[in-house]
Amino acid sequence: MTTFKSMPRIARKRMVIKLGGSTLEGLNESFFENFKKLQESGAELIITHGGGPAINRELAERGIKSHAINGIRVTSEAVMDIVQSTLLGKVNPALVHELTTAGIAAIGLNGFDDQLIVADYLDKDVFGFVGEVKTVNTPLLETLINAGVVPVIACVGADVHGQALNINGDTIASEIALALEADSLLLVTDVNGIRINGEYQSKVTPSFINQWIEEGHIYGGMIPKVQGALECLNSGIPSVQIVGESLVGTTILSHLN
Repeated sequence: MTTFKSMPRIARKRMVIKLGGSTLEGLNESFFENFKKLQESGAELIITHGGGPAINRELAERGIKSHAINGIRVTSEAVMDIVQSTLLGKVNPALVHELTTAGIAAIGLNGFDDQLIVADYLDKDVFGFVGEVKTVNTPLLETLINAGVVPVIACVGADVHGQALNINGDTIASEIALALEADSLLLVTDVNGIRINGEYQSKVTPSFINQWIEEGHIYGGMIPKVQGALECLNSGIPSVQIVGESLVGTTILSHLN
């Protein structure tokens, strides 16, 4: 059995794992093996996910145009319908199926489930049906975690009137990690961390990240990713990492030793 010594990433017990990009559609056997090793070592795991590639395919098939501002998809009513049907009807069930087939007890969730994620418009005039998280139903998640079931949360929230809102996947991961007071946030993406001038960085600080954003080295979808990571770091989550399939990448620290 894997021990804490061989799995140093676990600060204590609770870890939020965010799956995104093409990584979500290409999970291999080793990912699920590593996942189970984390569980065996005592980690309580929560998964959040987006589904950009699948959404883009559906939009293209229907001839619906979409664009992003600073990595956030501007979401019209038509786009929101596609986001909701794709994430809740296809991506989330497929991921839950993969987990359960691999012997991992899991259940699919989204913002509508027992008011799991209550949201409000981020800025309707600018982004349309894009939400910001207001509350997270942590008792629901605690109940599942205590039962040994992995919550698998799609990045769709709902406002108090039941309107579905598209929420950036990294933002959802950050908010869930903060609400659950997670010990670690692992952002699994289709890139192996933060790359500056062609070189991946193993350890970085907030000051470097802010400088790189200003200089344009960090841009697009990486901006909300690092901003979410910094928010969690500043709120007291000990370890925030941006990694690829190998689960090794860039660790963001408040300061370098």
